[in-house]
Amino acid sequence: MKGIVKNTNEAQLFYNKLSRALNPKHSLYKLAGKIPWNEFEETFSKHYSKRYGRPSKPIRLMVSLLLLKQLYNVSDEQVVMQWTENPYWQYFSGMQEFQWELPCDPTELVKFRNRIGEKGAEKIFEVTVKMHGKESEEREIIADTTVQEKNITYPTDTKLHLQIIEWVWRISDREQIRLRQTYKRTIPKLKFKTRYYRTLKRKKEGKAAIRKIKTIAGRLIRDIERKMSQEQLLKYSQMIQKCYRILNQRRTDKNKLYSLYEEVSCIAKGKEHKKYEFGSKVSILLTKTTGIIVGAKNFRGNPYDGKTLEPALEQYKKILKQEAQRVLVDGGYRGKGQIGETEIMRVHGKRKKGWSKWRWKQRFKRRASIEPVIGHLKQDHRLGRNYLKGEIGDSVNLLLSCAAFNLRKLINSPSFIFARFKLALKLIFNQYILILFSFDFE
Repeated sequence: MKGIVKNTNEAQLFYNKLSRALNPKHSLYKLAGKIPWNEFEETFSKHYSKRYGRPSKPIRLMVSLLLLKQLYNVSDEQVVMQWTENPYWQYFSGMQEFQWELPCDPTELVKFRNRIGEKGAEKIFEVTVKMHGKESEEREIIADTTVQEKNITYPTDTKLHLQIIEWVWRISDREQIRLRQTYKRTIPKLKFKTRYYRTLKRKKEGKAAIRKIKTIAGRLIRDIERKMSQEQLLKYSQMIQKCYRILNQRRTDKNKLYSLYEEVSCIAKGKEHKKYEFGSKVSILLTKTTGIIVGAKNFRGNPYDGKTLEPALEQYKKILKQEAQRVLVDGGYRGKGQIGETEIMRVHGKRKKGWSKWRWKQRFKRRASIEPVIGHLKQDHRLGRNYLKGEIGDSVNLLLSCAAFNLRKLINSPSFIFARFKLALKLIFNQYILILFSFDFE
């Protein structure tokens, strides 16, 4: 029949093996052969059952999608869609032939992250650290803290009160609870009037609208609480307590709630362009010379920087099986000068006896190198705004961001770029040696 192509090279283009069709010099092609995928298979296989349920997606596929997401700073939906268009991503995920269908549903990435948890993400990070070999085993490291912002709006009191009202409306519809009055026609008008708070002539009207919204939020939460059954009260008790806590908190209170759905803290790092950041504090450990991230720890609340160092050093010891000899820190780590066998050296601290001013300055010459690394984590690897839910989501996002940075560091290293060139030279050199020794001099 005309119009049908049979067994031609054009028809079989996408059915060829990816290992033959792709460029072996591409960074992802080379990286796919460097990562020890068997370690992930052994570690994460315990989370699956061979006897029950439908067959699961390959562990290598799921881990590779998480790494690609952080490497290229895309969302769950985008990484799944772009995977079908990019043959190098498919080869990195372990595919032998080009695939036209989606690898999985984006929600399966959420389930996989919840399945492996913080320990699983730490395993992925640990593998990326060990891939650097001896370069990651430096015993002199740099430490610093930053804020991992949560995906919430700037928490004004009125926004929180409106969240309470919307939550009551949603729960009343779900549980079929009839409220005495819903205020669904009043709230939009009051929201419009709140803009007058910043105008001079109608500021009084804006203040009155803000107070009215708070009053309505209190009425609705008390009304729905009265009409709930005992089972419903137990089911929503935590959220009701949060609502009352938001309504009763004052400006000068400590440990305030800034979101109805997320546990975030208000952290001030002294930035001129951003006075307050709402999220969690993280501690980063970086090797002094090679610039590899060897420690990443998330902390709930806003702890003092000096208190974050000991848990971060324990993680460093767990990954590399050794203790750091020296840690270079900034002025925010005042307090301890020694943790175990690790010496803590503060950049503006008192100079040691016998150390010249030039020698002391040279010791801290590389301390500021951690600042651009934090900038790259935020801009390029999704640490700037965390979209994952809960405290576990904070830790998982941090560890995967640092793992992606270490992989990018490995890809850009000269030893990785010229690895195949060195291998080619070695093969050519070996051939010439064989020819030379096989030559008959008689």
